[in-house]
Amino acid sequence: MSRIGKSPITIPAGVTVTVENDVVTVKGSKGTLSQVISSEIGVTIEENVLTVTRPSDSKSHRAAHGLYRALINNMVVGVSEGFTKRLELVGVGFRASHAGQVLDLSLGFSHNVMFQLPSEVKVNTISEKGKNPVIELTSHDKQLVGMIASKIRAMRKPEPYKGKGVRYVGEIVRKKAGKSGGKK
Repeated sequence: MSRIGKSPITIPAGVTVTVENDVVTVKGSKGTLSQVISSEIGVTIEENVLTVTRPSDSKSHRAAHGLYRALINNMVVGVSEGFTKRLELVGVGFRASHAGQVLDLSLGFSHNVMFQLPSEVKVNTISEKGKNPVIELTSHDKQLVGMIASKIRAMRKPEPYKGKGVRYVGEIVRKKAGKSGGKK
């Protein structure tokens, strides 16, 4: 058995999980998420404990078993607690501000980059004197938050010589030495 797939998911108070026609729907205080699952994978709910089962030990069933268990667990955690991604802007003159769902980024280009965020993602920009600006993205959908964060990071990836760019908070950027010395 898959170690991830066989572990049960405890459903916290205030969260309801329904399974109808191979669609798992999770409702909670933060929102509602649904996921289509394979018809071969079984989902059973007994006394606030959800278990995912598979019909055989074939490679495709084992892969789907762990995958769907992880997706359902992420949905349960998302609608009850939510997910947060934090991005840090490292570089002279790099700034971030937001107005509603529009993120205004100054990343060293000739113009500011305006990034429209989906309505499910809440944004907060933190600018403290002497520290790098931080963008905080929060949502109940883990996949959506990760995708938006990676799109923002892709606008100006950290470069290997000075480390300037957009990076995740806590991300370690390996720096290169650069040119050293002159001709002999």
